[in-house]
Amino acid sequence: MKRVIFTGGSGKAGKHALQVLLDYGYQVLNLDIKPLDNPAARTLTTDLTDSGQVFNALTSYMGLHEFDPDLRAQPIDAVIHFAAIPRIMIAPDNELYRINVMSTYNVLEAAVKLGIRKIIIASSETTYGVVFADTPREPDYFPLDEEYDVNPMDSYALSKIVNERTARGFALRAKADIYALRIGNVIEPHEYALFPKWFKDPGLRKKIAWSYIDARDLGDLCHRCIETDGLGFQIFNAASGDTSSDLPTRELLKRFYPSVPVKRDLGEFETLLSNKKAREMLGFQQKHFWRNYVKP
Repeated sequence: MKRVIFTGGSGKAGKHALQVLLDYGYQVLNLDIKPLDNPAARTLTTDLTDSGQVFNALTSYMGLHEFDPDLRAQPIDAVIHFAAIPRIMIAPDNELYRINVMSTYNVLEAAVKLGIRKIIIASSETTYGVVFADTPREPDYFPLDEEYDVNPMDSYALSKIVNERTARGFALRAKADIYALRIGNVIEPHEYALFPKWFKDPGLRKKIAWSYIDARDLGDLCHRCIETDGLGFQIFNAASGDTSSDLPTRELLKRFYPSVPVKRDLGEFETLLSNKKAREMLGFQQKHFWRNYVKP
């Protein structure tokens, strides 16, 4: 049984991804400022912007009960860092940036200095610079891939790019595997009920290039990251292989992005946030497609 520290496991994506890891047989300790209602994973209330708390948390006992017979800490196999302010317009921009950057730095530093050699951090599709741009902005090309020259203007995406660069530095320093997931729009199981409304207004999800990923598939991707060793620092798009629209991809491009170059032929409903690298390097296989849950 591998032991995994999961930050932000009480959040929208985290609670589902964490449960998937439990289902795979991992022991998981959740670090968050809010409790997680899951009897199989204890939450340790932790301010991740405080380096001392992070070091302490990563050397804590991971069991469920204070009356367990042996409360000694055991080695950690992996850290998954999802905790963050999840978007703009929740906190002032400078506070968002501070929290997201410092919490990630603290997690990376503590994990590396404690000898943990597998770390997964949550980056974002917003790094491509379209989602939170001040004014409408088109990407340089489709599909968006990990080789794209990311150049956003908003504080949230900038914090994620800084975190990617910091992760790269720590991976080089420690010869560790640190994987950054550029996560698309996360869909919880109950949110498939929203898809028919989105179909009526396809322009609504233009800024995110109609991306999505089921939160449970995101947990599967985290599992593949944990089980795939030796890649050093890597960035992976975390997205479904299809779009969240009922329109063919070619029609979406023609209607909403007619002037954006397309680098290769695309399938009828293929995603514009490419997950090819995750499929080929991690063996990621999508299980949850919106067509499984939404009636035509």
